[in-house]
Amino acid sequence: MANVNPNNAVRPDFALEEHQEERQQLIDEGLTEEQAIRSLRALWNLKNDADRDHWEIRQRRLEAERQQVEEEELQRQQDLKDEEEAARLDERKKNKTKKLKAGDYCELHYFTNKGLEDARASVAIAEPDALVMLPSADGIHSWIPAAAVKDPKAAPVVKDENLTWEEFNEAAPRMILFMKMHDWPDNRVNMHIQFWTVLQAHRWRHAPDILKQRALILYQSARHKDGV
Repeated sequence: MANVNPNNAVRPDFALEEHQEERQQLIDEGLTEEQAIRSLRALWNLKNDADRDHWEIRQRRLEAERQQVEEEELQRQQDLKDEEEAARLDERKKNKTKKLKAGDYCELHYFTNKGLEDARASVAIAEPDALVMLPSADGIHSWIPAAAVKDPKAAPVVKDENLTWEEFNEAAPRMILFMKMHDWPDNRVNMHIQFWTVLQAHRWRHAPDILKQRALILYQSARHKDGV
């Protein structure tokens, strides 16, 4: 039987009366009683060895099939997770663009070096075969395969009030550029330029008291949310 492990089989005692008919067939061929018993034992051993080999091959095949099913299921789950993550990142990217085009509040984080890296990864995950144009800190743009960019696990957006001055300095000029690209009214753009310029020139900007520097960041965050 295919489902019976031949490794657990016990060789019969061919000297017993119940095997007399099998012995007799061999005796009729010219073997003695003892020779017939030894021959039956040898035949049983040969068949059991073959059954063991077949059993081992079958178990390996079943194990390979089981592993393949498990791997396919794991891959299916990972693909589903990747699709959900890509959709979430793509929606986040679209929401940022919609906010900017509509003139709505948009966190400065998106225009920091870190924010640009997050946006780049979002494109790479959503469109792995695409080419993406990447703005860099030195203002030079380059095209690279999106598949070459790794997922940074979608780091959370840093609120304006938690930005460092270095991050603010990265973000402000880039956001001005994007405002102009998305046809914000000139008065809105100029208002932001004037506000951020005054902020940079404030005497607290380079004050030795870190709390004063942070106070300017908090003030910037509140004004930015209110549309300056």
